[in-house]
Amino acid sequence: MLSHQLAVQKGGVLRTHSRILQITAALFILFLAIPFTISAQTSNTGNAAVNGSVTDSEGHTLPYATVSVSGGTNGRTDEQGKFEFKGLTAGVHQVSVSMVGYQPVTKDVELVANGSIEVSFALQGGNALSEVVVTAGRKAESINEVPSSVSILNARQVREQLNVNPSVASILGNTIPGLGTATNKATNSGQTLRGRQVLVLIDGIPQSTPLMNGSRDIRTLDPAVIDRVEVIKGATSIYGNGSAGGIINFITKKPATDKTFSGTSSIGMSGNLANTANTLGYRVSQSFAGTINRFSYVVNGTYNYTGVQRDAKGNVNAQPDGLGENALYNTFIKLGYHIDDNSDVTASYNLFRSTQNSDYVNVIGKYGVNPSVGQKGDDPGEPAGTPYNHNVLVSYHNKALPYNTTLDLSGYYNGFISMNRYVAQASAWYGPGQTKIQSFKKGLRVTLNTPWTMGALGDGEVTYGLDLLNDRTNQILTDGRVYIPDMNMVNQAPYAQMKLDLLTNFILKAGIRYENANVKVKDYSTIAKGPNNEGSIAVKGGKIPYKTTTFNAGLRYNKYEIFNPFVSFSQGFAINELGRILRSATSNTLESITTDPIITNNYEAGFSSTIGKLNLTASYYISKSNLGANLVDNGNGVLVAQREPENIHGYELTADLLLSPQWTVGGSYAYVEGKSEQTNGTKVYLNGLRIAPPKATGYLGYRPYNKLDMKLFWVYTGSRDRFDVRSTGLYANSEGPVKSINLFNFVANYKFTSKFSAGLGVENLFNNSYYPVVSQYRAIDAEYVRGNGATANLNLYYNF
Repeated sequence: MLSHQLAVQKGGVLRTHSRILQITAALFILFLAIPFTISAQTSNTGNAAVNGSVTDSEGHTLPYATVSVSGGTNGRTDEQGKFEFKGLTAGVHQVSVSMVGYQPVTKDVELVANGSIEVSFALQGGNALSEVVVTAGRKAESINEVPSSVSILNARQVREQLNVNPSVASILGNTIPGLGTATNKATNSGQTLRGRQVLVLIDGIPQSTPLMNGSRDIRTLDPAVIDRVEVIKGATSIYGNGSAGGIINFITKKPATDKTFSGTSSIGMSGNLANTANTLGYRVSQSFAGTINRFSYVVNGTYNYTGVQRDAKGNVNAQPDGLGENALYNTFIKLGYHIDDNSDVTASYNLFRSTQNSDYVNVIGKYGVNPSVGQKGDDPGEPAGTPYNHNVLVSYHNKALPYNTTLDLSGYYNGFISMNRYVAQASAWYGPGQTKIQSFKKGLRVTLNTPWTMGALGDGEVTYGLDLLNDRTNQILTDGRVYIPDMNMVNQAPYAQMKLDLLTNFILKAGIRYENANVKVKDYSTIAKGPNNEGSIAVKGGKIPYKTTTFNAGLRYNKYEIFNPFVSFSQGFAINELGRILRSATSNTLESITTDPIITNNYEAGFSSTIGKLNLTASYYISKSNLGANLVDNGNGVLVAQREPENIHGYELTADLLLSPQWTVGGSYAYVEGKSEQTNGTKVYLNGLRIAPPKATGYLGYRPYNKLDMKLFWVYTGSRDRFDVRSTGLYANSEGPVKSINLFNFVANYKFTSKFSAGLGVENLFNNSYYPVVSQYRAIDAEYVRGNGATANLNLYYNF
């Protein structure tokens, strides 16, 4: 058995926080051990009922909207946007509906004894904030019940940002506090969340490749199929491997339940406004959705071609792995069958493909002096990007098991290929070459939820289950050489998460997860660094076991809207960049290679506040790990993982104000900084791959009347200069200084009729000449590329 198997548990991490973990475990066991009775829904004394549906102004259903009826009854719409309340008293009641990103609506209804009335709501887009439901934590719950920081993008906000830039990485980078800005490339390298890697999911299917990070996981689907995006920040044990920075869960479209046949047709075009030559791009998307008796469906196909990209001075951006002359295909199918009132089965398939086939090659500039630009030429390699990303999901839901228990059972498959750029001369291997990461995952997730009550002390619930995952990842060259051997991981992870509504207004959550993973590696040889297999080392394979237990605990107080505070502690587990460690092996046995996992401890305190039309949030966090995975230049331009203790801290602020029915304003600010501690005790800053400069966002919205909606967005990235030049007179890889950037984007949506609308977006409205953050901190001549100049996107939509 390998010596590192219990290294983490016997190391300083759990000893340092043993008291916290003991308290967490004791609380968890205590509440599970108390005999519970089945909780019953509280109802008013009456026999009247009200039911209905909630949609947006275009007829799209709005799941999880908050619905309240005067007299104290409240709840949320289901996944089809429907709601029902029974046991109401006869008389006049007010029914109110609210949801993030929409203006609240209230209607008066008159209920009669033994009668039922139906009422429908169509919410207009706006910026009024209210509680929403977070499903990325395995169980739907109101945001004011979650003791951690959460960011939500709903369907309207996604459609709005799509008109500015259809790249999902740009959409999230421009809107989510704590997430680094987009790279203007097909990769999201350096786009970390709070200084650590994030686990990306599509409907709960993992897209990330933590065994060897390909940095393409954020951009794995087209926004046309996104219903909402939920971002859970900070380490979490609820999903396991790779979630040290948090979770991004893309939730896909759901079928319309009130129509047998509906859909949206859209066509669009894009191009540079100041320098138009060869920049024309186009976009076509078609979706169909509906419900026929017990059967429901969603089908979507999207093709997006991006023309030549030019900077503000008219130069062609032909960076490798760029988005110029990029073709994107996305096919999405979701089929559902309503077995009965208590159970459903759903199957979905998503195919994403995005590759660059450019007529230009990169002419290398000089870092800090002049940019790399494109000129006509042929790239000898295969098109870089994502040749394919397959997702298959089959799920079963039953809400009528004994003891009011609900069951969610999901089986999934993910096949993912990431093609890197061709290099004529590599520093990591001999001769030219082009690598690709291949990752194939299959898994099973069992999630159960059982409510319980403790009488006057409060009500609660426990969510528990088992995750099974097989992740097989490798990295090879297109000429057949093996760069990283096949890593075959099998992980069995039982978990449980308790929530208690303590004394009405205290929400206590505590959870535990046991990671039991084994990674098998066959005998392999490291890649040669010279002719005649020079520098290659034969390594004997074996099994690498990882066993550890992670905990989380949090408390939120939600009595007062004016001040809704929370505190939390959570742990994350990651077998991060194992492939990078294996390919850099200098000995011939796995036992002598340091491959211990990263256990991240995250502490956070924050609050949300509603004061009239003003909504505020703030949080401060500390993220620590006794082992890290900071990638540092080894002196030859090659990044190698440093297994040193890491300490990251930061804070985030957001504000949204509804000035009037016509005017809205808001913004955010996020700051993060981090250091690692070397063996001699010296603390050094983490480089740009991990730590993004401060980021601020702002928006000003104007809706003169219901048909027209306009917004001006501001995205600011601050400066960060933490490193000196090395003895060569140059900055090391990813240690370059970053100067501040100010960018403005504009979007306008106009609704001609109830079915026909148009969206116009302009990215970099004032044609600012700048270098993206990644181009600055990388400090590499070939990647010193300016950002895009003013680029317009015009899309026409027809809903039926």
